[in-house]
Amino acid sequence: MNFTDYSAGFLLGLSLIIAIGSQNAFVLKQGLKREHIFFVCLFCAVSDAILISSGVAGFGAVTAQYPQVITIAKVAGVIFLLGYGLQSLYASVRLSHALTVDDQVVTSLKKALLLCFGFTWLNPHVYLDTLVLVGMVSTGASSKLAFAVGALSASFFFFFALGYGARLLRPLFAKPKAWNILDALVGILMLYLAWHLYQS
Repeated sequence: MNFTDYSAGFLLGLSLIIAIGSQNAFVLKQGLKREHIFFVCLFCAVSDAILISSGVAGFGAVTAQYPQVITIAKVAGVIFLLGYGLQSLYASVRLSHALTVDDQVVTSLKKALLLCFGFTWLNPHVYLDTLVLVGMVSTGASSKLAFAVGALSASFFFFFALGYGARLLRPLFAKPKAWNILDALVGILMLYLAWHLYQS
């Protein structure tokens, strides 16, 4: 397996999902309350797997018939990554936010999964991130399979780490400064991936 493409996919996938969002907040809360952690994390990771695979495979089918799409996708991908990266860097120095955990209790697995479904599949950004962005960036990989596996690995790693490590992370995510540092790291990773795509 191509380690470079795997790493690029892993870093992109990780960068896209570690930003503050309703889905991550829900997983964190479930982890803090120790309710249905395994199934919630599995649902999120499998959902990502379906979307990422569709994004990479879909772009592969399109580019096989229209090779010029690769160039367009690379340019669009570089621009998007630069914008995303710069926005994250801006947030790291200008914004102040913290993730709080309320006392909402989810008493059944069904309700937890329904909420998770809403946070995942009813979020328009998830389609932009997985179907479009991951699909575009994958066009610069010599091994799309390695790239896709890397992105999928990032999803499984992050969601289970967040769910089961929530109690350890609670003091950290309560501090706005921690999110500023996280935003800065995301910004740097995005700029690196833009450079990687440009060089490919």
